[in-house]
Amino acid sequence: MLVVAGLSPHLGQSDVKFFLGIDGGQSSTTAVIGDETGRVVGYGRGGPCNHVKTGDGRAKFTGAILGCVGLACEQAGVPLAETKFAAVCAGFSGGPADKETLLGELVRSERSFVTHDGLIALAGATAGAPGIIAIAGTGQLSFGRNAAGKTGRAGGWGYVFGDEGGGFDLTRQALRAALRQHEGWGPRTALHDRLLAETGATDANDLLHRFYSSDYPRPRIARFSKLVDEVAREGDEVALSLLTSAAQQLAGYAAAVYGQLFVEPEPVAVAPIGGVWRSELLRERFTQLMELTEGQKVISPRYGPAAGALIEAYRLAGAQVSLSEVPNEKE
Repeated sequence: MLVVAGLSPHLGQSDVKFFLGIDGGQSSTTAVIGDETGRVVGYGRGGPCNHVKTGDGRAKFTGAILGCVGLACEQAGVPLAETKFAAVCAGFSGGPADKETLLGELVRSERSFVTHDGLIALAGATAGAPGIIAIAGTGQLSFGRNAAGKTGRAGGWGYVFGDEGGGFDLTRQALRAALRQHEGWGPRTALHDRLLAETGATDANDLLHRFYSSDYPRPRIARFSKLVDEVAREGDEVALSLLTSAAQQLAGYAAAVYGQLFVEPEPVAVAPIGGVWRSELLRERFTQLMELTEGQKVISPRYGPAAGALIEAYRLAGAQVSLSEVPNEKE
């Protein structure tokens, strides 16, 4: 259990209202509890909970929710079984379908809102303010909300029909470049040898067939996208062009969301989220492109998605607070 400096228990304070934010994802579930002032008093992490109907999904969902919320309640000094939260917001990978009723059976609250993970990621990144997030992890999605509460999105079409600029797509483009070199009709690139060295493949054709096998699910393939950045920083023109193209595609999606929700030069924060943004070359190019439009400002995310869900819980209850003592959700 993560211990957050400055947190104090609230045993015996039954008149205190508590608010709960939950981020339910494919790898873990995180719960954050805040008091009436916006101070985070409890934090907990559990297992994945993105599937409910498949196989033992219901049991995993129940275990993940009770695990992370139970840990957060323990840290806050309030018993989960006896606590009725003033408001709960939960955002789930894959959306809220089939989860709202089950969540209500596990966590008692006066008000609840179950949504998708994009909304809570945005709320965390901008601390609840209007803005846009440009997600580029294994896949890709741009999502935004304006001051009137209207939301918009662009991309996120999946690995077959879209996800340009995401990690899987970057690796796919790197492999295509390696295949063009292998067949003699494309320019030479260090991506060819680097991919073979990292995977142990004998040649690009062998690597192609490996990537089609069940040994290489999409998240694993996406992790090889870091090679594109490494090779680009060594001066490889093919790799650099792939990063430049990815930045342009990601900027295009984010700009589309801006056009749906905002009127130039209305100021708006744009927050990149996801592993692809570890590439400084890609992020710098993205920033240049976005900030060509007056009013757009690329920022680092303020908080994580669980804190974003907590912000939405306060919003649901009509409470206006500023969060304090917020833990680092990456730890």
